[in-house]
Amino acid sequence: MKVILNDTKEYIDILDCIFNYKFNLDLINQVLFYYLNSIHKGRKSQKNRAEVSGSGKKPWRQKGTGRARAGSIRSPIWRSGGVTFAANSKKNLSIMKINKRMYKGAIKSIISELLRKKRLIIIKNFIVSSFKTKNLYIKLQSICFGKILIIVDKLDRNLLLSSNNLKMVDAIEVSKINPVSLIKADNIIITVNAIRKIEEKYL
Repeated sequence: MKVILNDTKEYIDILDCIFNYKFNLDLINQVLFYYLNSIHKGRKSQKNRAEVSGSGKKPWRQKGTGRARAGSIRSPIWRSGGVTFAANSKKNLSIMKINKRMYKGAIKSIISELLRKKRLIIIKNFIVSSFKTKNLYIKLQSICFGKILIIVDKLDRNLLLSSNNLKMVDAIEVSKINPVSLIKADNIIITVNAIRKIEEKYL
């Protein structure tokens, strides 16, 4: 299929099997769920009485010592014992299997839908003359608005520094794209070289 470049108004050919892929909402939801859970880092983890170190032997006999009965030194009421309702952030993702084919299919489905809705803006080159945020802001105003994701084949210093101070702008290399970053953006600006790398990777 042919698409027109936003900056030079030239036509280029892109692969139908990637940029005209059928929209599969169920597949996208599965991949998103798996991706978000796999990158989540558990912030809290405690040990219950089965996980703390210590002997399982009864500390003293049940009767005749004058002390309260005790069954284990790992009891939650003992110092250094286990936690009664231990928080555990470990997630079991084995119940949901996402293979490479499914992941690639979800990416192609998202990209194709963005192109159909004219939210994927293809340009020949995206060059920022300096690292000043103002220059990038002015350049973007002539292209699109909203939350913008800029995808290039190689991220240079000027683009990286100038985009850091813009809350609604993210700039990444094409190798770093993921389902979340693609869906969160209102509009995506992508270069021709980045398009070619997507074709190589997701063909």
